[in-house]
Amino acid sequence: MTADKRIAEVLTEFGETFKAETVWRVQGTPVISHKALERIAARAGIKFDLPTIVRAERDEAVILVAGTRDGQREWSIGECLVNVNYRVSGKQAAYVYAMAEKRGKDRVILKLVQLHGLAYSEEEADEFKQGSQNGRREEQPAAPPAKPIDPTVAQWIREVERCVSRADLTALFRTEEWQAAKAAMPPEGRKMVQDAVARHPGYQTRDAA
Repeated sequence: MTADKRIAEVLTEFGETFKAETVWRVQGTPVISHKALERIAARAGIKFDLPTIVRAERDEAVILVAGTRDGQREWSIGECLVNVNYRVSGKQAAYVYAMAEKRGKDRVILKLVQLHGLAYSEEEADEFKQGSQNGRREEQPAAPPAKPIDPTVAQWIREVERCVSRADLTALFRTEEWQAAKAAMPPEGRKMVQDAVARHPGYQTRDAA
């Protein structure tokens, strides 16, 4: 599966539309809007801890952000330094703490929905912003809009993501509930569940499904 198709799949799973206002490219890098990531976090049930201030200066903020989703925990650093990775002009106020928090949260969201390394938040750099004069905005990624995911398929993908280990995956797919769901599920749906298994950290060499 290509990165663009995976991005489209995740957006659709969490009720977002694969369109130019949500995803775009800057110098070949897929960029997702901050607002879309906030909506995804809410729909995915991501819970954030209180942030930890690592560095606090007038023109710089470094914040440790941690979040959980269905038992999975991730953390990341959000950093912001005026005129280094955060530009302001004229009399524009510099909101370094707000920007550091946005960057940290967006990185955690991307990790928790398995898009870390495939896409970036628009808050990562000024050049990533839509309409930025500092970066060259390219066409929307070429992946076709993903079809809406069947609720049953989406439920089993979430069940896979809740598993902690390979043993959990094996136990899940030995249940009568899975056997019944699998028998009624179209091949495309089974493939999506199998892809979720293949992405799971507990998966090694064989497909548990």
